[in-house]
Parts: sequence; C-alpha cells; structure tokens
Amino acid sequence: MEFLTLAKERYSCRKISDRPVEPQLMDRIIEAAIAAPTAINTQTFKLWVMDSDQAKANLREVTDFTFGAQHFIVLGSGEKGSWTRSFDKKNFAEVDAAIVGTHMMMEIADLGLATTWVGHFNAPKLKELYPQMADYELIAIFPIGYAAQDAAPSDAHAKRKSREELVETL
Repeated sequence: MEFLTLAKERYSCRKISDRPVEPQLMDRIIEAAIAAPTAINTQTFKLWVMDSDQAKANLREVTDFTFGAQHFIVLGSGEKGSWTRSFDKKNFAEVDAAIVGTHMMMEIADLGLATTWVGHFNAPKLKELYPQMADYELIAIFPIGYAAQDAAPSDAHAKRKSREELVETL
C-alpha cells in the first residue's frame, strides 16, 4: 500500500476479534520496531510480548482497554544510554520510543491487523507484576489482532485541523 494511503486509513481500533495472530506476523511487527530509527541508533527501548494467559490476565489488572485482543506488546523507554541534546539536556528516550511505537502501528495496519496506542494503564502496578520493567518508562500497550467485523474508526478519526493551523513557513 502507498504510505500516505496507509497513514490516512490506519485508525485506532477499539474492537478486536479473538482470532489468533500468526507468529510470523508478530515477528514482522517486532522487525518493524527494531528497524525504527532512534537518536544515534542507541535503541534504548524494550518490548515485552504479552501472549501467555497469565500475562493477559495481568494486563487486564492494569487497564480496561484491551479491546478483546489476544496479543499485546508493551513498549518501554530506557533513559540510560539514550542520546541527550547538549543545549537543554533533553533526553530523547521517549521520543525514540514514540518512533518505535509508530513504526509498529504502521506495520500492524500494513499487515491487515488492528491496534491502538493504549496510554491509560497503571504503570506502577505493571512494574510490580514484572520487575524486569522497573528500569523503563512504560510508554504504551499495543493490543494486536484482527479487527472485529463491526470495528470502525471513531467519529474523530477524520477530524483534522487545517494545514494553515498546523504549518507555518518561515
């Protein structure tokens, strides 16, 4: 698919079927994450694939926003080792993680799958459940699957500010 078409058609899917996602498709999503550019390619992000029954139960303890999915990826950013802009000491770990998350979402859509960026979750509780997450800023949970038959974009999907509001040529 042409990229701009993909970018415009991809939407935050909030109804995912219980149809399992093939392992090779999950591998492609992870490949897209690893291919994402990060500042000086430090790649200080971490992905946790949450596929076991226990992992899914734990996710349901930290968020109500699982949307029926059977597969999940949690994305974390690691500040240690990330590039920091010298002028103002801005650390780019979260920026890098956002790039990784966007790459994953676009690959998910390109594969004919669905997801949404879930930011509403109890990160401290998730870190309690998984101590290996403790040193990371937990950025997002991505529920992944095939869109349910009655899934549709929200009314806000096509709502956009005008180019004049968003772009200024200097």
